[in-house]
Amino acid sequence: DADAMDFDDLINKVVELFKKCQDVLEYYQNRFRYLMVDEYQDTNHAQYTFVRMLAEKSGNLCVVGDDDQSIYKFRGATIENILSFENTFQNATVIRLEQNYRSTQNILDAANAVIEHNTERKGKTLWTQNGTGAMIHLHTAENETDEAERITKIILDGVAAGRKFSDYAVLYRMNSQSLTFERNFAKSGVPHRIIGGTRFYERREIREMIAYLSVINNPSDEMRLRRIINTPKRSIGDRSVEVAAQIGQQTGETLFEVVSHAKDYPALSRAANKMTLFAAQMQGLIELNNDEEVTLGELYDELVERIDYLNFLKTDDPESAEDRAANVQELASNLRRFEEENPEGTLSDFLEEVSLITDIDNYDNNADSVVLMTVHSAKGLEFPVVFLPGMEENIFPGMASVYVPSEVEEERRLAYVAITRAKEELYIFHAESRMIFGMTNRNRVSRFVEEIPETLVEHTRSRDYSARPVSMPSFGGAKPFGEAPKTKSVAEAGGFVPKPRVKPAPAGTYRVGDTVLHKAFGTGLIVSATPMANDTLLEVAFDKVGTKKLFANFARLTKV
Repeated sequence: DADAMDFDDLINKVVELFKKCQDVLEYYQNRFRYLMVDEYQDTNHAQYTFVRMLAEKSGNLCVVGDDDQSIYKFRGATIENILSFENTFQNATVIRLEQNYRSTQNILDAANAVIEHNTERKGKTLWTQNGTGAMIHLHTAENETDEAERITKIILDGVAAGRKFSDYAVLYRMNSQSLTFERNFAKSGVPHRIIGGTRFYERREIREMIAYLSVINNPSDEMRLRRIINTPKRSIGDRSVEVAAQIGQQTGETLFEVVSHAKDYPALSRAANKMTLFAAQMQGLIELNNDEEVTLGELYDELVERIDYLNFLKTDDPESAEDRAANVQELASNLRRFEEENPEGTLSDFLEEVSLITDIDNYDNNADSVVLMTVHSAKGLEFPVVFLPGMEENIFPGMASVYVPSEVEEERRLAYVAITRAKEELYIFHAESRMIFGMTNRNRVSRFVEEIPETLVEHTRSRDYSARPVSMPSFGGAKPFGEAPKTKSVAEAGGFVPKPRVKPAPAGTYRVGDTVLHKAFGTGLIVSATPMANDTLLEVAFDKVGTKKLFANFARLTKV
C-alpha cells in the first residue's frame, strides 16, 4: 500500500521470484558462482533458503560463523542453520578457527567453561598466545549504588595509573541498568557515552523532518503522512484523516490523493480547505525535489521555512526549543555532507542511507570516554577492561528465560559474548540487594558466574565479613544449579577486608582559589563553588584537561 519494501521483503520477494521463475534463478546461479556468507549463525529461514537456492547449482558456498555467538533469536535468527550445515550441504568441510587474538587465556578459559554447559553447539576450545593474564575479578556489592561507586573508583584509579577512559566499557543486560552509572559518572566527572540511548534519528523533531522528506520522496507513504499532516498544527483532526483513509480504500486512491482533492467529498467538508492547502504545500515541495537545479540542502531549507517549523518548536515546547532547533539544523548539515560525498545522490538515496544507520555506526573508538551499552550492542567490539554488572539470576539470565532451557542457552551464549569482549581484565559484579523497576530484590548470583572455575576467580566484597564465616558463590559448575554452596571463610575464598577509606574534605570546606588534586585529572584550581543540598558543585580548572564540574562528595579531591 505504501509502495515500499521492508528489509524482510527484500529477501522474501526474491525467494518468491526464484521459486516462480526458474530462468531467473538460473541466471543468478550462473552469475554468482562463488558465495561467501559472514555471521551465518545470525541468518533466518528466509536467508537460508535464499543462499541454498543460489548455491544449489555450483555448490561453491563458504559460510563463516560462531554457533556460540547466536544471540538474535528474538530477531528471527535460527541457530539450526549453522548446526545442520553439514547435513544440508553434504560435501562440506568444517574448519575450526580456535585461536583468539583478543583476550588473555584466563578470560578465554572462563568463556569456554561457561559455554560448554550448552547442548546446542558444535564445540570448540578457544586458545591464545596472549599469555595467562589477570584473574577474573568477582565483586559482591551491597546494592546497585555501591556497585556503580565501586566501578567508578576502579576507573578513576586506573586512569590515574595511566589508562584512558576509553579503555573501559560497562556492559549490561538491560538498558534500565544504565541510569545508576550515568548519575555516578556525572557526579564523579567520568566522561561517558551511552550506546543505545536516544539516537539522533530517533529524536522527535528529526523523525518529523525525515517523515516530511519521506512523503516528498514518496507521497504514498501513508504512515509518515499521518505523522506530519497535523504537525505543525493545521486543525486537521484524527477523525478527518481516518475518514479520508476509508475513502481511499473504497476508491483505490492513496491517502495523499484523497487529501489533495478533499473538497470532492462531503464527508470531509469541515477539513477540506485545510487538507487541500496542506496537499498544495507538499506538492510544491515535491516539484522542488524533481527540479534538478535544486540541491537537497536547498530543498530542506525550503521545507523548514514553508512549514514554519522553527517557530512551531518555540510554541510547542519553549524549554527545549533551542536544542531541538539545533538538531533540525544538524540534519541540514548531514544532508549537505551527504551531497558532498555523493554528488549524484538523490533524496531517495539519502533516506535509504538513514534507514541503515545503527547506533554502533556512530561509535567512535577514538573518543576518550567510558562506554555504556547492552551486551547485544557490544557484539563485534572489544575493550581492554570490561565490567559486567548485575550478574544475577532474573537479570542475567532474565526472569522470562530461567524456566525455558532453549532460552537459557541463548542467554548463556550472550554471557559468552559479554566475557569475550574483554581483552585484558574482566570485572563481574553482583549485588546482595538491587532495586529494579521500583522493587528491591535479593537475587542469587548468576548461574553463569557459578560455571566459571574457582581457580580463575578472585572474589572481593564490599562488606566486612571477617568476623564470621560467609557463604560464597560456588564455582566450576560441579553442582546442579539451585544446590546451596558450601560455607567458606573469607580467607579460604580469597576475600578481603577493605582498608578504611580516607574521607575527602567535607563538601563545604572547598573554597574558590583552593588548589586541589584529582586522581584522574591531576592538579586544578577551584574557580567556583555552589552549595547544592548536602553537597557542593565545584568548577575546577585542571592544568591538563581543562575545566570540569564535579560534586565535592564524589570527586575525592585532595587539597594541595
